[in-house]
Amino acid sequence: MRDIQKVVVLGANGTMGAGSAEVFAAGGCEVTLLARSADKAQAGLESAQGMAKSATIGDLMKVGSYEADLESAVAGADLIFEALAEDLDIKKEFFGRVTKARQPDSIVATVSSGLSITEMAAAGDDSFAKHFLGIHLFNPPNVIVGTEVIPHNGTDPSLVAPIVEMLESRFGRVVTVCRDLPAFAGNRVGFKVLNEVAQLAEEHGIAKMDYLIGPYTGRAMQPLATVDLVGLDVHKAIVDNVHANTKDEAHAAFALPGYVEKLVANGHLGNKTGAKGGFYRRVKESGKNVRYTLDPATGDYKAPGDTKVEPVEFIEAMGKLHRVGRYQEAMQLFVDAKGPEADIARKVIFGYVSYALNRVGQGEVVEQARDVDRIMGFGFNWAPPTVLADAIGIKTTIAQIEKCGLEVPEVLAKAPADQPLFNEPHVNRGRFFAS
Repeated sequence: MRDIQKVVVLGANGTMGAGSAEVFAAGGCEVTLLARSADKAQAGLESAQGMAKSATIGDLMKVGSYEADLESAVAGADLIFEALAEDLDIKKEFFGRVTKARQPDSIVATVSSGLSITEMAAAGDDSFAKHFLGIHLFNPPNVIVGTEVIPHNGTDPSLVAPIVEMLESRFGRVVTVCRDLPAFAGNRVGFKVLNEVAQLAEEHGIAKMDYLIGPYTGRAMQPLATVDLVGLDVHKAIVDNVHANTKDEAHAAFALPGYVEKLVANGHLGNKTGAKGGFYRRVKESGKNVRYTLDPATGDYKAPGDTKVEPVEFIEAMGKLHRVGRYQEAMQLFVDAKGPEADIARKVIFGYVSYALNRVGQGEVVEQARDVDRIMGFGFNWAPPTVLADAIGIKTTIAQIEKCGLEVPEVLAKAPADQPLFNEPHVNRGRFFAS
């Protein structure tokens, strides 16, 4: 594979563009940031410096515009990294320009979070297609190291292993290789859970669902707060794509709730829309930011006192056990807990374990359980499915999946009862319950 020393980032003024530029420059590459104007590219450069907390990283960067500089920058690049808007037509238009200007052995990659790699590859000639693949970084890439590499059927197979090795050894990534299927692995599994929680919130409320599927279940953030962070428009694009293009056992979980559709249509996209908010809205009161919570039934935002969630005994007890490293005891409480709140939480969490591990195998999104574990653990910062299965016990996990009316993954059905499934010997499982 061509030695990667010079990188061009398209879409450098976006969060992912600036973040990827920081990652490549931190790995010693010379990076050219391109945007609609040189001023916008400069803003991306400054954002990358902020992410790195270093002005000197800018010494490895220069800026330009698509109109004036794209062809010349691409002609001298070893890697052309596309981080444009998640719009297939826009991406294909730029790839048409790239294919005419690139060197025959340069690598072209898209950071797309789930669009068809095969369709994008068709925008160029045969050489472009052979050297094209997905490198899906997770946001913000300077913090989250989980990365998906997605070759398509026409990608030169000899490139995949060297690209994975480069990303891991030089750029500090934790890589999962995925098949070119909608949303790949991380977003396919993660947004199934996030959308399922959004569906349940229509009946049980936003704050209640974020509490029931909160950090005690092994995640860094509450699920609907996570959607606010990534953007409701991004959430909609991902779940709509999966719902339209897959027909698996959890197809219904990808149907976007009507109230979320209305939020997006009215510009309530989450943290990025400031005062409009998303599931939550920050309101300045007496000089302090106060978090108001959406009422899905009315579309109104309610003050904290009106959406207060009463503590649930097993959740509070689990949190205390997690804080002292007693994870197996905590998960046993989870299995044994009584009441409707426990039933809801178990259906979602065992649904996560079942769905994630059912994406493993021939013709599925990934080859091995370790692949889905790595992207959920280091891309989403969620407890990987086998970490939960190990803590609960394989037989008990299977019994709970069956009790919830879910499909038992072959990975679990064939697992030896006396050996842990989680296969990352140098990773402390406790990191996933630290929140």
